[in-house]
Amino acid sequence: MSTLSERLTPLRVAVIGAGYWGPNLARNFAASPEWELVAICDRDRARAELLARKTGGPAVAESVSELLDSCELDAVAIATPARTHHEIAMAAIAAGKHVLVEKPLAHSTGAGQDMVEAARAAGRILMADHTYCYTPAVLKIRDLIAAGKLGDILYVDSVRINLGLVQPDVDVFWDLAPHDLSILDFILPGGINPPSVLAEGADPLGSGKSCLGYLTIPLPGGALAHIHVNWLSPTKIRRMVIGGSRMTLVWDDLNPQQRLSLFDRGVDLERQEMMLDDAVERKGAAISYRLGDTWSPALSEVEPLGLMVGQYASSIRSGVPSPTDGEAALRVLSVLEATSRSLTVGGPVAPLVVVDAQGVS
Repeated sequence: MSTLSERLTPLRVAVIGAGYWGPNLARNFAASPEWELVAICDRDRARAELLARKTGGPAVAESVSELLDSCELDAVAIATPARTHHEIAMAAIAAGKHVLVEKPLAHSTGAGQDMVEAARAAGRILMADHTYCYTPAVLKIRDLIAAGKLGDILYVDSVRINLGLVQPDVDVFWDLAPHDLSILDFILPGGINPPSVLAEGADPLGSGKSCLGYLTIPLPGGALAHIHVNWLSPTKIRRMVIGGSRMTLVWDDLNPQQRLSLFDRGVDLERQEMMLDDAVERKGAAISYRLGDTWSPALSEVEPLGLMVGQYASSIRSGVPSPTDGEAALRVLSVLEATSRSLTVGGPVAPLVVVDAQGVS
């Protein structure tokens, strides 16, 4: 455990990658009292210097080796293409640094497993920047499910579509689905560890990769999760419906006035069982419905990345893994890799076995 003086001293961090996501990380580290932003690292020195000027003037490095050799750091945050995550993270862990990695954890389950095992052996924190898990809406959803407010989960239907950029190195599943998968892993007790996944994708543009697709994941108790991702939609939709035996929740991330809605509506399973026990009433009703109130819980307005960097600091100081630690990210990565294999074989595919810290799959 850290001492009081250690808790009061800001942790020293460098952001590696000054492109699309790095500036968001740098801004939040610079604004947090838990952190001192020490350096920006990017092969494009001009880009790194521009970001440094915007975030308090930290040092600039052009390579990871230069960064690790020249700066005194407690941690790094990696915001580079997925194919580079493994090499950078392994170098940082070998240098004794804690590591935060933007999604996805790595380009393959094998590489992700290497990272998890290296961090564990070195006693370092490995954490994924699954930003959506730190939004007030998703935190509230997790609390509601944990408290049993929705009852047993019957289904999850998620839509994440927009007119988006066709990525040069990944398909639409690897680009968009990590958000939904990380959310499911975060809110569902025990995370996601499906026996199989089934993916169907299409490439109407002839780009050589799926530009739209559907992913189906069986959940415990006979429930089913369905994820729709699409780069080609002229309208942007970010919506998740979680159906429970007690209540149904709708999360509309693009509706700031009412992001969460809870519906006391659905099939009344207890009433239905009573009806089916009575042969006479069974003839008069095939299904019993429950039609109740609708309400919207209040949500705080905080920046998710601010909460995320705070969690990173807390995990480092306490030694307690975050809810989006390396193993959670590895579960998401395993499903993504199985998705790619399902697209190739045209049918259900079992994700690779992910081993946790106790060696139990």
